[in-house]
Amino acid sequence: MTIKDIVLKYKENLKDITNIPSKEIEVLMGYILNKDIVWLHTNYNKVFSKEKELIKLIEKRSSGYPLEYILSKVSFYGYDFFINENVLIPRPETELLIDNAVKILKDIQSPKVIEIGVGSGVISILLALLIQDIKIVAIDINEDALKLAKKNAIKFKVDKNIEFIKSDLYHNINNIYFDMSISNPPYISNSYNLPLSVKYEPKNALFGGNRGDEILTNIINETYKRKIKYLCCEMGYDQKEYIIDTLKNFNIEKINFYQDYSSFNRGFYLEFKY
Repeated sequence: MTIKDIVLKYKENLKDITNIPSKEIEVLMGYILNKDIVWLHTNYNKVFSKEKELIKLIEKRSSGYPLEYILSKVSFYGYDFFINENVLIPRPETELLIDNAVKILKDIQSPKVIEIGVGSGVISILLALLIQDIKIVAIDINEDALKLAKKNAIKFKVDKNIEFIKSDLYHNINNIYFDMSISNPPYISNSYNLPLSVKYEPKNALFGGNRGDEILTNIINETYKRKIKYLCCEMGYDQKEYIIDTLKNFNIEKINFYQDYSSFNRGFYLEFKY
């Protein structure tokens, strides 16, 4: 059968998993052939000889297993990063977290930043690409995440700007000066029933406690104790009031909440007053 015939034959298998089943079949075929979509479309009438390999990937994807894990890559901020099932798949809304951090960091000469929970490394790497002479300490409790993040940093030639350290929050970090702390922490309530599309991702990168904001609250407390001036974080869509209540215990120069692409509250950036 031709490439076109294969797409038509199998697109129904993914219709309950994705709203772009035909495209995902094409992506899987391109992955098997090591070809891009443009090549695939210009060769639509060529015979596809690796149907058995494709069927295995379609079965995996039809179970809800993320496409990014199958491909071992994820597109983020216009770049392709290595990804695996040991880390959370970065979402487009995290680009907003980076944009808001850059607004602050661009006016600081040779800024020093700590990222809490580096995951695949996309936040630290993007900051290293966007901000001149930046130095970053990127921490995570997951050694597999640290290895992957370092691999991505080497790919983008910013590994000299980032130091990777295994640590639970700030526990293994000496009393170093930082201009900013940044984090996309786990913020989902432990009792939340995850949708199928997320169930294959690491739980310790998703669940933040009984209410969901416990780790986020710890980050706020520890950041203030260390006299770090700026804090940028993602949060749950329903946690704005919790955060406002928590911040009543601190001297705040200013705080801004921002919304994601669906107009849900998604994060904040603030300046502490010491």
